[in-house]
Amino acid sequence: MEWTQLLIACAAAFSAGFIDAVVGGGGLVQTPALLVTFPNWPVASILGTVKIPSFCGTAVSAWQYQKRIQIQWKLVGGIALAAFAAAMFGSYMVSILENKVLKPIILVVLIIVALYTYTKKNLGHQHDALPYGEALWKGIIAGLLIGFYDGFIGPGTGSFLVLVFITVIGFDFMHASAHAKVVNLATNFASILYFSATGHIIYQLAIPMAVCNMAGGYAGTHLALAKGNKFIRAFFLVVVAGTILRFAYDIFFK
Repeated sequence: MEWTQLLIACAAAFSAGFIDAVVGGGGLVQTPALLVTFPNWPVASILGTVKIPSFCGTAVSAWQYQKRIQIQWKLVGGIALAAFAAAMFGSYMVSILENKVLKPIILVVLIIVALYTYTKKNLGHQHDALPYGEALWKGIIAGLLIGFYDGFIGPGTGSFLVLVFITVIGFDFMHASAHAKVVNLATNFASILYFSATGHIIYQLAIPMAVCNMAGGYAGTHLALAKGNKFIRAFFLVVVAGTILRFAYDIFFK
């Protein structure tokens, strides 16, 4: 591994940490950067390696958010457990199945998400959460679906989690981002356990990337907390649009 490759990977990790801290979707930057920089590495090794910096950066963001946002730990804990189990299964499935079948479906879903968020000008500006029981079972179903997606494909997971906490549970963008980080920690940790057990994590790259991802996460969290819901909504639309372009490229030009 050359120092230029390490520099590119660390720059991508910082950018991914910043994006993840605001609305999620840092995998849109981090994973493709490693695929291009290390074209001869097994895809499973790249997917496993990026989970370490993603987990570390998300942990920093979650810690920063919980100092300013009241986390509903009982609710998010149940959702996180469901997402953890589904992500573990998704990480297993990625080693035996191709994800080409799912990508067109995800592309359509992302386009709908972008249009819905853009047309709903007040989306995520009000905090009116569902009662605990209803929020929990709906959140668990969403956690199972998104957890599997994170273990199987990955990019955009944080954005999907934010949208779930807004549209399904009734949080505003700020609270949704804070709670999404906790669930995303669970999905990342599940993938780390699986990929480490199967020898697919390259630690000499993962550790410096983790430091840079944490720095990006710290910066992104501070900016999001300072700017508020309107900024997070705008950033969310940008990230979703970028994710749409990424999936469209994978589907039509590869």
